[in-house]
Amino acid sequence: MSKPTPLSGFPEWTPAQRMIEQFVLDRIRATFELYGFAPLETRSVEPLDQLLRKGETSKEVYLLRRLQADVDGPAGDDALGLHFDLTVPFARYVLENAGKLQFPFRRYQIQKVWRGERPQEGRYREFLQADIDIVDRDTLPAHYEAEMPLVIGDALRSLPIPPVRIQVNNRKICEGFYRGVGLTDPEAALRAVDKLDKIGPARVAELLAETAGASEAQAKAALALAEISAPDASFADAVRALGVDDPLLDEGIAELTAVVETAAAHAPGLCVADLRIARGLDYYTGTVYETQMIGYERFGSICSGGRYDNLASAGNVRFPGVGISIGVTRLLGLLFGAGALTASRSVPTCVLVAVTAEEDRAASDAVAAALRSRGVPTEVSPSAAKFGKQIRYAERRGIPYVWFPGADGDEVKDIRSGDQVAATAGEWTPPRADLKPLVGGAGV
Repeated sequence: MSKPTPLSGFPEWTPAQRMIEQFVLDRIRATFELYGFAPLETRSVEPLDQLLRKGETSKEVYLLRRLQADVDGPAGDDALGLHFDLTVPFARYVLENAGKLQFPFRRYQIQKVWRGERPQEGRYREFLQADIDIVDRDTLPAHYEAEMPLVIGDALRSLPIPPVRIQVNNRKICEGFYRGVGLTDPEAALRAVDKLDKIGPARVAELLAETAGASEAQAKAALALAEISAPDASFADAVRALGVDDPLLDEGIAELTAVVETAAAHAPGLCVADLRIARGLDYYTGTVYETQMIGYERFGSICSGGRYDNLASAGNVRFPGVGISIGVTRLLGLLFGAGALTASRSVPTCVLVAVTAEEDRAASDAVAAALRSRGVPTEVSPSAAKFGKQIRYAERRGIPYVWFPGADGDEVKDIRSGDQVAATAGEWTPPRADLKPLVGGAGV
C-alpha cells in the first residue's frame, strides 16, 4: 500500500489531543446537564429539501448516494445529504416527535456535522458541534434568549481556555431599523451586513445597493447601526439617537436589553451588544449570538446561534426555539495549532506494573487487576526486560509510576522524582493530580 495522502478538512487528533477533546466534552456536557438539558442524537442524514431550508448552504451540503446507485434513483426532494448543522435536524425531530415531548423541551446534542467549505485554520469539512436548544409550543418566552449566554459562559469558563466574549444582537432591531429607513428587503440587507468583517464597509455599502436596493443614505444608516457596540444597555440610546422609529425596532431593543442585563448580573463582561452581528442565515428571527475567544478574534466565532420562530413548523403547528452551538473542533483546532492546550501525559495510564520474568507475568497481572478495581488506570509491561528498560518505556509514554512486584513485598516508584516506597495493590493510591492526565494551557 502506498503512503496515504491526508485529506484536507477532516482532522484526526493524536491520542493526547483526543483525551483533551474528551475532557472538554465532559465539561461541556456536565454544564449542559446542570442547566437541565437532556441528551439527544439525531441521524446524520436528512432529505435535501430539509437541509436547504437553512439558507445559503446549497454549495456546502454533501450529498449521500451509493457507489452503484441507479441512474433513476432518488433525486431532488428525495435526495439525502449529510447534515450541515444540528439545528435543522433538531427542528425536524421536534415536528416528528411532538406528541412524545414535554414542552418547553430542553436538549443538548453533541455530534459531528459536515460542510463542503474551503478548509483553513479553525475551519473544517467534518467537525464536532455541541448544541443546546429550547423549544416550546406556539410561543417561547424571550427570557430563554437571555439564558443561552449564561449556559455557554459557564461551559466555556469551566475549560482551561482563554476568556471569551459573547457578542449579541437582535434581528428585530436590524429588520425594524431597515424598514424604518425604507429598505424593502431586510433579509438581503442582513446578509450584506453579516459580511462586514470579511469585506469591509465600502463593499458592504455596494452589496446593500446591489442586493437590497439601498440608496446611499440608506446604506450609510445601515452601516451606522452596525457600528454600535456597548457592554451594557447604553446601546439602546445610541440606536435611538439615529432617529429611526419602528415598532419592531422597539421590540428588539427591549429584548436585547434584557439579554445584556441578565448576562451582566450573572457574569460581568461576558456579553456585549454588537449590532454588526447579523448571522446571515434565513431562519433567525430574534436574538443572535457570536462568541470570540480573546486573542483569537481574527479567526471569528467559536460559538454562535440565535432565536428561530418558524424553522420547526408545519401548517398551523409551530414550535419556536432558541439555540446556540459551540464549535468544539474549531475551538480545539485553534488552540492545538497555537500549542495553547496540552495534556500532562499522552496516555491515561497512571501505573506500569513491571514484569520480573515471563513466568511471573500472572503476578503482575494480578497487581494490575487489583489497582484497576480501585480506579487506578494501569497497564502491564509488554516484556520482562531489564527494569531500566521497563522504566524507560514508562518514561516514553509519560506514565508516572512503575510498580515492582517482589517476593518480599511490592514497591512503587515515582519515576519523575525517583522516590520509591513499599506498597500493596489493595491500599496504595496515587496523588489525585496523577490519577488521570491533567488538561491545561501550555506548560502543564
